[in-house]
Amino acid sequence: MPGRFERKMYKATCSECGKETEVPFQPQEGRPVFCRDCYMKKKGMQ
Repeated sequence: MPGRFERKMYKATCSECGKETEVPFQPQEGRPVFCRDCYMKKKGMQ
């Protein structure tokens, strides 16, 4: 089925590096948002 796994993406600014990114959840004020690179670094995967 086409589109079955599509997610709405939300524009956000990474809290760590300031880069524009898109995330699959609506960012909330007071909660950090990370781009893929910074998220991987924080999780120790890079």
